[in-house]
Amino acid sequence: MTTSAPVALIYRSQLLPPSETFIKSQAASMKTFRPFFVGRSRVPGIELPGDSLWVANKGGRMGRLQELRFRILGPGAECRNRMRALEPKIVHGHFGPDACEAIPLASGLHIPLIVTFHGYDANRTEQAFRENRWGRRYLRRRETLKREASGFIAVSNFIAKKLVDQGFPREKIQVHYIGVDTSQFQPDPTVAHDKTVLFVGRLVENKGCEYLIRAMEQVQMEMPSTELVVIGDGLLRGALERQAAASLRRFRFLGSQPSENVRNWMSRSAVLCVPSIVIATGDAEGLPIVVIEAQASGLPVVSFSTGGIPETVTHDETGYLAPQKDWRALSEYISKLLGDPDLWASFSRAGRELVKSGFDLKVQTGKLERIYEETILKNQLMERGRA
Repeated sequence: MTTSAPVALIYRSQLLPPSETFIKSQAASMKTFRPFFVGRSRVPGIELPGDSLWVANKGGRMGRLQELRFRILGPGAECRNRMRALEPKIVHGHFGPDACEAIPLASGLHIPLIVTFHGYDANRTEQAFRENRWGRRYLRRRETLKREASGFIAVSNFIAKKLVDQGFPREKIQVHYIGVDTSQFQPDPTVAHDKTVLFVGRLVENKGCEYLIRAMEQVQMEMPSTELVVIGDGLLRGALERQAAASLRRFRFLGSQPSENVRNWMSRSAVLCVPSIVIATGDAEGLPIVVIEAQASGLPVVSFSTGGIPETVTHDETGYLAPQKDWRALSEYISKLLGDPDLWASFSRAGRELVKSGFDLKVQTGKLERIYEETILKNQLMERGRA
């Protein structure tokens, strides 16, 4: 990618939470477009290049007022002037509610807007959205988004179906899997895998960590040396640590960790467990990137069969899929992989091949850039037709 490449504005309201490394990775792997990040504010988490970033909130009381103005009224003069100077060709909004904020940005620049739906934004029920002011605002603006956006990207077939069910135009929806860097996430033959079961994710209800702790109690009865390692943070951390302390022999809660540490744990662990569930709000997994990263690293996956997970794990080949909330089945599958080295090796090889063939970051980002090009061309033809 060169500085002469056309600019794609990457919109996310808050730039950029720790759990969203996939947005930065996707942007960084672009070859034919130059990404420029736009949002309301910066948040602690993922570092972004300062020369490719604009936010409304520059700090202090005035910054907060500018952020609120941007959220309600759209981009002001500073933003419009900065963006026009870049001569961008497309706006790519991540998450539906955020993309609604990008509608005035795209229309003011006369360029198309495409939107990626990742999970909660497509899964959450209308009742759950109505429970707060900004959720209600999203529901009011959703019809405008359906009409004004040039296209919608669903990260899985599961998410695509949710969008169709909500009345998004079927002809505007396409499924595009986000990839992972298979040169970064790969097996490390110098590291021995110990009997560690790894969990990576936010410690919130729909991630289902409580079911993994129940499963691990049974696993540790049969294999006392097995350890549970939990990477991530969230509102339920305290309760989950107490649950683990009351029932498990060996466990660690490490909190949020940088990507390098996550990769290191994937290299040395025996199983990644993703016990995600569908909760009352409708929240469910769209396409959990951690599952793809694990399999790229040669780490077999044991999971509940929910959301988009079955699109990333081949049952009885790269991992095991248990019925939702069936922690006993989860336990049996974990024990099976821990106790059979030949089976583990077979799953490890198959998982790596699955990711290389369908979820490689460079290949998938190339496909995304072709979506950009097709969308821009279609928009140009429509503009000419109106002239």
